[in-house]
Amino acid sequence: MASDDERTALLEPAYRHVSPAVSRRLYVSHFLSTWNSRVFEFGGVLYLATVFPGTLLPMSLYALIRGVSAIIFAPAIGWYIDTGNRLQVVQVSIVFQRLVVAASCAVFYILAVDTQFSSGVRAGLVAVVTFFACVEKLCSILNLVSVEKDWVVVVSERNPEVLRDMNAQMRRIDLLCKLFGPLFIATIDAYSSRVAIIANFAMNAASILIEYFAIARVYYEVPELQEAKINGRHEVPGEPEAQSSHNSNPIVSAIWQRLIAIIHKSAQDFSLYLKHRAFLPSIAGAILYFTVLSFGGQMVTYLLSAGYSSLQVGIARTVGVVFEVLATWVAPWLMGRIGEIRAGLWMSTWQVTMLVAGVSVFWMFDMNSNSLIAASGLVGGTVLSRLGLRGFDLCVQLIVQEEVEAENRGVFSSVEAAWQSAFELLAYTSTIVFSRPEQFKWPSLISTIAVASASSAYAAFVYLRRGHLLHLEALTCLLRAEKGKQRDRESDIEQISVRSEM
Repeated sequence: MASDDERTALLEPAYRHVSPAVSRRLYVSHFLSTWNSRVFEFGGVLYLATVFPGTLLPMSLYALIRGVSAIIFAPAIGWYIDTGNRLQVVQVSIVFQRLVVAASCAVFYILAVDTQFSSGVRAGLVAVVTFFACVEKLCSILNLVSVEKDWVVVVSERNPEVLRDMNAQMRRIDLLCKLFGPLFIATIDAYSSRVAIIANFAMNAASILIEYFAIARVYYEVPELQEAKINGRHEVPGEPEAQSSHNSNPIVSAIWQRLIAIIHKSAQDFSLYLKHRAFLPSIAGAILYFTVLSFGGQMVTYLLSAGYSSLQVGIARTVGVVFEVLATWVAPWLMGRIGEIRAGLWMSTWQVTMLVAGVSVFWMFDMNSNSLIAASGLVGGTVLSRLGLRGFDLCVQLIVQEEVEAENRGVFSSVEAAWQSAFELLAYTSTIVFSRPEQFKWPSLISTIAVASASSAYAAFVYLRRGHLLHLEALTCLLRAEKGKQRDRESDIEQISVRSEM
């Protein structure tokens, strides 16, 4: 008769995998959310470029305000995630995201159809779509943080192998949407901006019910998701105390006290983040957003000015995404072999090495006015670095998921998202200061330094956690073993030589 240990070993694999139906619905919901977000994010820029040709100001303000909103409201998002019902939080993000995208498409269509509006009306409509874009960004963060940083952890039952696999699959979905979403809407926009806006609206409307009910099925099929995770720390800031009768303006005083309470709550959230044991890997991942070497708008603009065609830029961007997708297989395999902490160090080192090599070639040939060769060196280094970037991202994500308490996941991840937005804005600032294509070497250098700083922060985390960066003892033992084998081989050769002479 089998012992208890044997029965446990036999039963254990049954808990190592999530139900295919649950994971499929979770992935479908995540795909639709990410796809619509990527399409609208890129489409909004295209629509503004069509409505306001010859100027980057509306688009720049649109992107800037959208990013700032994510920073300002990050603590509120985190509080809502940590205190709200899990299903309600995600469904609210789905509904409001779809509503504001639909409304934005309507305004964009009006702007695209009628170009006879006065400048004041056009500015007002742009302000409206910018506001909608801010709401869409916040809902996107709300959905992303809830699903990737909380739901996935609960669904996987904190099983490291399952969690690695689910993280990798979610990241593949993100990357494929990042590649094909903008390409899809750009292809339609090349034919007609109006048709692109209609297509954007139609996809947005068609997906809402599927996404809404798919995530609900996941919620009801996983009982752990229905458990509350409220902690006393996340209580809603109390209403201001009743004002005394002699207060001349109680409304202003109430608003002021409420504002102070919100600021105090935000300070608490940032304090939790800064003091948390997962701070260093998290901030290292956030610093990586301070880069222009990502085939984003800044780098694409430079490559076009350096002599690359749109097709060549598209090919380079596609190859970069291929390396990113490859990382979703390499990183889980590496984490399974050496653990997520060491794997993160390896991936981070790879990224820094490739970027340093690419930027070095870029600077070397740029000084000799060989702009095309210089740009190609930069492209090569950036493409190869994407493997390390996404691999490192997966390692950090797993560390944060395992280290952060359930009741703090929303706050921690939302503050993390705020830092990411802040560093992203700094990247935009670098190309505002150095705006001419011939000055792109400076933003590229700043980006490389930022990536190296992120790697250093993570290395500090590894050292503090493990007490070392390299297994010197293991390396010494390995070298001694190799020397011993070499001596044995030499001894065998000598014996054979002696015997042959005899």
